[in-house]
Amino acid sequence: MLYEKQIPDEEYIRVNYSDLKAFIREVFVKLGVPEEDAEITADNLVAADLRGIESHGVSRLKRYVDGIKNGVVRARPEIKVLRESQSTALIDGNFGLGQPVAYRAMKIALEKAKRSCVGVVGVRNSNHYGIAGYYAMMALPDMIGISLTNSRPLVAHTFAVGRSIGTNPIAIAVPCKNEPHFVLDMATSTAPIGKIEVASRKGISIPEGWAIDEEGNITVDPDYVLKKGALVPLGGLGEEMGGHKGYGLSVAVDILSGILTGAAWGPFVGATEGPAPANVGHFFMAINIDCFMPVDEFKERMELLKSTLKSWKMHPKGERIWIPGEKSWLTERTRRAIGVPIHKKTADMLRKIGEELGIKPPFSI
Repeated sequence: MLYEKQIPDEEYIRVNYSDLKAFIREVFVKLGVPEEDAEITADNLVAADLRGIESHGVSRLKRYVDGIKNGVVRARPEIKVLRESQSTALIDGNFGLGQPVAYRAMKIALEKAKRSCVGVVGVRNSNHYGIAGYYAMMALPDMIGISLTNSRPLVAHTFAVGRSIGTNPIAIAVPCKNEPHFVLDMATSTAPIGKIEVASRKGISIPEGWAIDEEGNITVDPDYVLKKGALVPLGGLGEEMGGHKGYGLSVAVDILSGILTGAAWGPFVGATEGPAPANVGHFFMAINIDCFMPVDEFKERMELLKSTLKSWKMHPKGERIWIPGEKSWLTERTRRAIGVPIHKKTADMLRKIGEELGIKPPFSI
């Protein structure tokens, strides 16, 4: 089955995902990033576009390129393990790209979980690491993976105005007997900042309730939000629809990713004048299912959970009942077959970066 949200053909071009990844990888190599790190970062960015998460895909390449060029992101960081036990570790990312250190941290968590039933790894002095689900899914198909990160302040916490906390995503990947696996990958704000950037690129308004202005009034102008507005917590403004719960989740992520690891947190992530390292923090956990029950039995139970939820009576206005991660799984299968849609403005940005570095992009516009 092919599945994809409707893409306006006049605004997008299709690019083969492997060609796109090769181009992104070469960009990072040209900027001095080691080949293995460049491969991990490119794979993460293209994985976002494959799974339909345009807000965290190759459209963000310029941000990474600029970060390396101005020294905020180190192309060749000296990543160090600062503390370690049988089941835990703390890693210093040395202000490098977030993707390579996050990948290594999750690998360590998985190895520890194999030996000690659970592995927990924290990271400090990092940067944006792309989609959180990428690392949680590294635990599949036989373990449970959890990936959290804080981010620069973009959200106004409940009953406050101005940017004070990050969008602080949560990702949990759980194996099932049959695909799709359960993959929850979500921001703790009503919408991630990347969706505001997508709206700005397309020249469209954002839905009411996603963001507020400096006085706390609702705004639908994505350009204003990107400059000085604030997103609202998951659940919306105030407490009536549960915004305080999204606020609480965001702070919980900040505690595990920032406070516990020694990274920055809340309004202090990247909170300096001029270009400076953000000191983003990450938190990873791997759970060895075999320490609780045989993994095959667990997967059978997950299948029962999936089938129970999907066979429930559907709301008359619903398109179908989905399992978390199912849409992204179907979208990825579709885009691997027919190509990744890239907005023409993003394609132009990629072309310009390629020209600067002497790399031919895998498309023409």
